Amino acid sequence: MEINNSDLFFTCSLIEFIGREKKQTRRDIVSLLGKDNLTHIYRKADILHCEPIAKTADIFIELCHIADGSFDNVAVCKYDVPDYWTIGEVYARLIEDTAKGDVIDTLISVYSSKISDIISNYNSDFFYQSREYIRECYKAGEIL
Repeated sequence: MEINNSDLFFTCSLIEFIGREKKQTRRDIVSLLGKDNLTHIYRKADILHCEPIAKTADIFIELCHIADGSFDNVAVCKYDVPDYWTIGEVYARLIEDTAKGDVIDTLISVYSSKISDIISNYNSDFFYQSREYIRECYKAGEIL
């Protein structure tokens, strides 16, 4: 499946929104949504984005029975909390920069990696780093 930057941006932003709403790690949200739902969200993003993101999130929260968790990176943030669109863009760029095959497989791989925990630490400045730096950290499996 070819990458559509706009659809990928929406998909990643929705994952971030759901993660914040349900206080789950983004890795867990991706796992709970599953590949079929992620593919559906990505392929229908041009339609889904016409609704408020909270409404779309509620649909998938109910469909996938996503329970409340205890991961609240927003509450523990000491500084300005980046909005879900900003973090969605960080993930989308990383996926664009590293995709070699199926975009959804790459999305799952990125969210399942250590980099997801690093991006979710809003007390660091990692998510503000250049996309090249973030890509190289992902490839190396650590912060350089």
